[in-house]
Amino acid sequence: MTSAISEVDFHCEKNNEAHKTNEISTERLIVRRGERFRLTIHSSNDQSLNANNLELTVQTGPEPSEDLGTKSVFGVTGKSQSKKPWVAKVKDTSPTSVTLYIISHDFASIGEYSLSVKTHPDMTEGDSVGTFVLLFNPWCKKDWVYLDNEKEREEYVINEQGLLYQGTCDYIGDMPWDFGQFEEDILDICLKILDLNPKCLDNAAEDFSARCNPIYVGRVVSAMINCNDDSGVLQGNWSGCYFSGMSPLHWNGSVDILRTWKESEYRPVKYGQCWVFGGVMCTVLRCLGIPCRPVTNFESAHDTHGNLIIDDYYSDHGVEPKECEDSIWNYHVWVEAWMRRPDLPGEPFYDGWQVLDPTPQELSDGVHCCGPAPVKAVHEGHTDLKYDLPFVFAEVNADRVTWQLKADGSQKKMHSETKAVGWNISTKAVGSDEREDITGHYKHAEGSKKERKAFKEAVRRTEKRRKLESDEPPPEISVKIEEKSKPMNGKDIDLVIRLQSPTPQNLLVHANAQVMLYNGMLESNIWSEEIPVKLLANKELKVPFQIPFSKYGSHIQGTNSIKVSAVVNDKENTEEVYMAERNIVPENPPISISVTGKHMQFKSMQATITFDNPLDVALNDCSITLTASGLFKHSTEAKLESLDPGARLVVLVPFTPYKSGRKRLVADFDCDRFRDIKARCTVDVERFAIV
Repeated sequence: MTSAISEVDFHCEKNNEAHKTNEISTERLIVRRGERFRLTIHSSNDQSLNANNLELTVQTGPEPSEDLGTKSVFGVTGKSQSKKPWVAKVKDTSPTSVTLYIISHDFASIGEYSLSVKTHPDMTEGDSVGTFVLLFNPWCKKDWVYLDNEKEREEYVINEQGLLYQGTCDYIGDMPWDFGQFEEDILDICLKILDLNPKCLDNAAEDFSARCNPIYVGRVVSAMINCNDDSGVLQGNWSGCYFSGMSPLHWNGSVDILRTWKESEYRPVKYGQCWVFGGVMCTVLRCLGIPCRPVTNFESAHDTHGNLIIDDYYSDHGVEPKECEDSIWNYHVWVEAWMRRPDLPGEPFYDGWQVLDPTPQELSDGVHCCGPAPVKAVHEGHTDLKYDLPFVFAEVNADRVTWQLKADGSQKKMHSETKAVGWNISTKAVGSDEREDITGHYKHAEGSKKERKAFKEAVRRTEKRRKLESDEPPPEISVKIEEKSKPMNGKDIDLVIRLQSPTPQNLLVHANAQVMLYNGMLESNIWSEEIPVKLLANKELKVPFQIPFSKYGSHIQGTNSIKVSAVVNDKENTEEVYMAERNIVPENPPISISVTGKHMQFKSMQATITFDNPLDVALNDCSITLTASGLFKHSTEAKLESLDPGARLVVLVPFTPYKSGRKRLVADFDCDRFRDIKARCTVDVERFAIV
């Protein structure tokens, strides 16, 4: 029989608006599973259509199967043999058209589907009438990613701008990140990430079938954001040398990264570090419909042995050796994704936020990925559950043991701490740019009985058991390092060592400063001083010292910090050793950005960026990079002249917004002395209306 269909109207604009995907496109159908959408079938040559004769087939993947749930054949009669049946209901009919409501199964695989329609039982196969994309649905109660709070759905699915937290627990700074999950072609790139994952390449039929499960999809995306085992998006680099790619700090968002990956024919983009991996993964999950938020853990442990303990080593003079297998990062960024966990015993207790970490650290089932690990399981010390609970638990609650390495090769335990890691765990608050502290989601109050009980439970459930550490009594000599004033990049850093003892002491203080990458890896020793002191009983002694800018300036770029250590030896008893340490993050000079002009879609506006050179030398190789989804199609860079000592830089950049709504404009300033100084401003763009 010849086709009776002239066209099918997918009502893309109205359907997409109802499914909250119209920011992605109004030209193609993009809908969320478990929720109805409308389509109208028009007959050709004025042939009549009988709604009861219509048979629709939706299918996804290269080997669609009703048994695997990647194909569904259905009509308005409600009969379907599919494992995951779809439903069609008649909305309106006319002699030459039928309008249907289509309801996808709430556990259907996400991805691109083709639709074909039979108009008569005698047709051997249906007419192919188009394609559409199906996403997870946080608005559908039966979907595993259902989130019962509209403000949270707006924040964790719809919001294209966010904040990532960096620095140290004493110097928490935020960095704007443009997720851009609704930008043109990002959805197709996210689906390509799924298509290129090794499990799909090995068995596409099983992989497409498993894409119904957010646990599976989250784990696949975690592995595919890094490139350690596959054709992943980003190549990690913590060396400080980025000549063959982009410094991780220079990225302001995910869109440029994902487009670069596509344009390079899916070769890894250079380079990423934890916040870049996390930012890109957040984009992908939000785009696919999984509620997601980036999380920063300060003083984050990296436990390579899986024994929930971090070993630190110091020399006699306070210099920490570089070759430590364990480490404590100044901060580490991962993401949380919201989903049910029916695969775990005791569900629904473990439902909710799940840790997923795309930064390549340790292997999980032979692959560089991590999670999903239920945050509630971390909180209770349930380390024997899926996935990667011992590693995640250690990141926020491992014990720390510090050892002294003597010149003869022997080592001595200096002290142990049960409160050294997992501080100020942070994420952006819902509906504002405030920082929300979620440390209490991951562990009970430090030092409480409940916290120690959870830790003992974690040790009991971990394969690599060990002797439990406990906080030791305070040492006889108290040693602390403090700043005299807020450290500023470009200025000398003034510090003080505070010493106190109940008895008189004759001491030798070894103070030194090392450059430390944010992941705890130590670089060069940039300053040291040996200070003999006499300490009176019960009288605090303050020993001032200074680290000149000339010593640290060329080393402190990007996320580097200064690790200052003081090892104190008793001259009368050389076996007695005391120490203190502090991580210093000098604050960069400020940059400002503002916008003038009418904030109207498709109307020209102008950004003004201002920066003052605080140094007594010229700044060379200056540049400004602007990024903003909805305002700039691509990041825009302006190369600038040198900036004289004390001079002011003012840059004017015109632009035309192509989307309406609340947008965030990010400016990034670079020069030979300072790297990636960022500023942001919010722009509320009115929708252009044709009168």
